[in-house]
Amino acid sequence: MNLTHPFFDDNGDKLREECGVFGVIGAADAAAVCALGMHALQHRGQEACGMTSFDGTEFFTRRGLGQVADNFSTGESIGELPGNTAMGHVRYSTTGGSGFRNVQPLYAELAGGGFAISHNGNISNSLHLRSDLVRKGAIFQSTSDTEVIIHLVATSRYPTMLDRFVDALRLVEGAYSLICMTPTGMIACRDPMGIRPLVMGKLGDAIVFASESVALDVVGAEFIRQVEPGELIQTDFDGNVVSHRPFGTNPSRPCIFEHVYFSRPDSVFNERSVYESRKQIGVQLALESPAETDLVVPVPDSGVPAAIGYSQQSGIPFELGIIRSHYVGRTFIQPSDSARHSSVKRKHNANRALVEGKRIVLIDDSIVRGTTSLKIVQMMREAGAKEVHFRVASPPTGHGCYYGVDTPERSKLLAGRMDVAAMCEFIQADSLAFVSIDGLYRAVGLDGRNDSCPQYCDACFTGDYPTKLTDLYDRESPSSPQLSLSAK
Repeated sequence: MNLTHPFFDDNGDKLREECGVFGVIGAADAAAVCALGMHALQHRGQEACGMTSFDGTEFFTRRGLGQVADNFSTGESIGELPGNTAMGHVRYSTTGGSGFRNVQPLYAELAGGGFAISHNGNISNSLHLRSDLVRKGAIFQSTSDTEVIIHLVATSRYPTMLDRFVDALRLVEGAYSLICMTPTGMIACRDPMGIRPLVMGKLGDAIVFASESVALDVVGAEFIRQVEPGELIQTDFDGNVVSHRPFGTNPSRPCIFEHVYFSRPDSVFNERSVYESRKQIGVQLALESPAETDLVVPVPDSGVPAAIGYSQQSGIPFELGIIRSHYVGRTFIQPSDSARHSSVKRKHNANRALVEGKRIVLIDDSIVRGTTSLKIVQMMREAGAKEVHFRVASPPTGHGCYYGVDTPERSKLLAGRMDVAAMCEFIQADSLAFVSIDGLYRAVGLDGRNDSCPQYCDACFTGDYPTKLTDLYDRESPSSPQLSLSAK
């Protein structure tokens, strides 16, 4: 499975959460509610979006490349999606390719009727399952790992749609938050370790599911609770809600990077305010790696909460020493390295009057390839900063993610090939420090990392993967046939 592709914002210096899902059942204006919820999740995917609705008799689907406002901003577009049930998806791609045929929701006519599915995450044995299905005669219409689930449901011999769905998921490994629509209602579920997020709310008599609580806030829904790891919640058109636990109970391992970067700061993840977690990461950074400077400067926008925490703990003034333009297109559309590098400066500009002659500590959420960090340090020096110290609100990202995050191969991760001293020299900072893994866990409300049973998935920092990685092992085994799937 090739998880790298050329579409990187910030020149590949940000890890990208790949999808957001939203579903509502029992709302008179379901498509309009769904479009608003999808817009609230736009930060989780800006490459493409889609929506499927059901009017009690027929399924309707509209999908498109680009953002939600490009595809669902008019009464005409919403009018094409009648019914009181709708589900939507915003995406970046990890497994399958960025073509239109991979835009979700995916839909198929099965023996039990229509079946639509939206998926956030990554199936880490999808190539293995796909190869077996193709040998048995399955015909795939996309290169998405999500379509594997549809074929597994279609070929299951259990009598009910719910049982067939559970049967399919028993064969799947990896990470998934799923919302499915059938002629009898909606099913929402998380993988047994709860790696990817999913929450449930109520809007009048309607039930709402979303990747983040902020989407519930935006549509005016009341937050009920998170969907628990391994839980399937079945909702019918009469408003009946039934919880199923077909996988038993397992130690949960939600993705800790949701606290660091992926989720919007006004969301609640794993029963904790994301904003508060990010501030506390800054506090931990100030305690672990103090710097004698005049100013604390965030790399906007993701470094702001951690910089506030660092400033409050250290007593060093917080200032906006970098101003971000919100009207610059994503840097991945630029055709050359030189153009991408110039885009970094067009997106972030030094506040020269503030930083000139000052010792500053820059706070950012992560360093992936290091190229953007280098440009920002250089920009600060060109603006006259006397010293530039760099503090990172996550541990070094030295390992790839196989659970739905768009990660460069390890050889392109700066922390995958350098120690901290070498990284500091690469980005040309006066000093560089990352929050420790225990400090990160303390920031999210725990005593530290329990090495024998970690409370979060932190594989991108530690290399401790919580599930099997069948496709990766197949690919790396010299005795195994080389499977391939075009990169999303």
